[in-house]
Amino acid sequence: MSPTALYTNIPDKDYLELFDGNHADYATVVKRLDFKKEDVALATGAPIASVRYDSKIPKEIKERVTEWAILLNLVAQHFNGDKNKTILWFTLSNHLLGNIAPRDMIRLGRYKKLLKFIMNALSENNS
Repeated sequence: MSPTALYTNIPDKDYLELFDGNHADYATVVKRLDFKKEDVALATGAPIASVRYDSKIPKEIKERVTEWAILLNLVAQHFNGDKNKTILWFTLSNHLLGNIAPRDMIRLGRYKKLLKFIMNALSENNS
């Protein structure tokens, strides 16, 4: 594996302004995906009562939402930072994903499958 390949899952920059320093702005990420507390609970496996975005955010929610922020920025990188195209891509159903919207894959806990799909698409696009 080349050193460059190690960083292919990290976007060049924070295109969608989803990070506040070294941490994701959890509420902003959730808002960009248009998720409700119930969606976050379903996607993370956390109890709905524990869904929060302040300093007491549970570790599993913090980790998942950070992954989503990175994923959003990877797609934004492909669209040259265009926020509208990025959000539209996550919202529309995609026939390559079985006619499901990428945001719904995240909501249903299929983040890893979506990440793999995006990484494959980005690598093919860069070939």
